[in-house]
Amino acid sequence: MERPKVIFLDAVGTLIGVKGSVGEVYSKLAQEFDVEVSADTLDKTFIESFKAAPPPIFPDADNQDILQREFDWWRIIALNTFESAGVLKQFSDFSAFFSELYIHFGTAEPWFVYPDVLPALINWRRMGIELGVLSNFDSRIYSVLQSLGLRDFFTSITISTEARAAKPDPQIFAIALEKHKCPPEAAWHIGDSPEEDYQAAKSAGLRGILINREQKSGLNI
Repeated sequence: MERPKVIFLDAVGTLIGVKGSVGEVYSKLAQEFDVEVSADTLDKTFIESFKAAPPPIFPDADNQDILQREFDWWRIIALNTFESAGVLKQFSDFSAFFSELYIHFGTAEPWFVYPDVLPALINWRRMGIELGVLSNFDSRIYSVLQSLGLRDFFTSITISTEARAAKPDPQIFAIALEKHKCPPEAAWHIGDSPEEDYQAAKSAGLRGILINREQKSGLNI
């Protein structure tokens, strides 16, 4: 297999995961606001709310407005998550709760790095391969990667909210490739979504590699 010039990696589900589950984090923080709801319920309603949300792209937003638009996008998902769980009215101040939740996910605290990530990144960098993050995450990815000790491995970070395009749109891959002056056939993209990572990368002309964290197939490529 020919060595690529660049390897792009998806973020959540590929490099990092949520400790326990999103529902567990939401449930634990809600308790601090005197709202009792099970993690299982919130896991279910979060997935539904997340899937129902539009892609996190804001084509009409000025650059200085993107952080606020990201915050608002996630606020609606969280609102719908607790609304569907039937406990939204129990919050005396949902805005205060959500602000804390949003800040929390921008820190290292709710995240873990998959154990195969660091050895793979070190190995690829030793081989002289450029590395980039290519994700539908938001601007908090910078602080999350920094706090988890991963930021310095990556020459580029391309996220949907800044690129004005989200995977599986080929445009976000083109934007990421341009940062490395790299033709698509000289790049790999590794991610955990069959549609947004594997198929989308192939459609954009890159080599798509699917990682299945549930079956423990790691980054030992």
